[in-house]
Amino acid sequence: MIWLLFLALAVLALAPLGLVLLRPPRPHGRQEADLAFYRAQLTELERERAAGRLDEPAFNAARTEVQRRLLAAPADRAPAQASRGSALLAAGLFLIPAGGFALYLWHGAPDVPAAPYVERAAVAARDDALLAQLRNRIAMVPPQSEGARQGWLLLGNAERGRGRLDEAAEALSHALAIRFDAGLAADLAELQIQRGDTAAAARILATALRQSPGDPRLRFLSGLLEAREGRSQNARATWQALLADTPADAPWRALLERELQGLP
Repeated sequence: MIWLLFLALAVLALAPLGLVLLRPPRPHGRQEADLAFYRAQLTELERERAAGRLDEPAFNAARTEVQRRLLAAPADRAPAQASRGSALLAAGLFLIPAGGFALYLWHGAPDVPAAPYVERAAVAARDDALLAQLRNRIAMVPPQSEGARQGWLLLGNAERGRGRLDEAAEALSHALAIRFDAGLAADLAELQIQRGDTAAAARILATALRQSPGDPRLRFLSGLLEAREGRSQNARATWQALLADTPADAPWRALLERELQGLP
């Protein structure tokens, strides 16, 4: 029965491909097809640059390459190209599910049962109980002690790992209030930016930079906050100043340069 279900899912997944094969091709002129291809490629390049995955020099080089290919396209497209494309699509209707089935038999484990919701809920309940015990232990130690600080750190990291950002921010705020640490301040500021609470992130960074004005991560996050708030000129000035102070072999230099290039 399970294999029939897999087969049905494969048919549903490949149905659009089959419809493409059954649909009669629409004739397009060479110029129209080339222009459509060029626009699609250029749109994709713009999207990659906007997402920060393509810097400006790489974008310009790729755009030049697309233009070169457009100019080098032959005057008439061979009919065999369409036939080969249809043949490849038709082969894909068989090869894709067959290849997936072969890989599943090779690496898969069909006899291993799935983790039901009850088991996952039990794991979540056990984690909640452990974190509740941790909170109780924190409440039993002096509030400004190093033991309390370590407890808040453990709790904040655990909550962040579970994706509970509000609880994580609260716990790390308690730890930072007990004793300042530039790394912890950066962690908390980054978390607040991730939560979208830019006002809280700005307060943390302002306080932290007064105590550690040269910390590169705090300076980077300060520029990131400006960029998130739409103040691109402030972000550029902050990051350019940081770049000037960054050694050539610093591991974060490439990231900083990409962020600078991605500013509007």
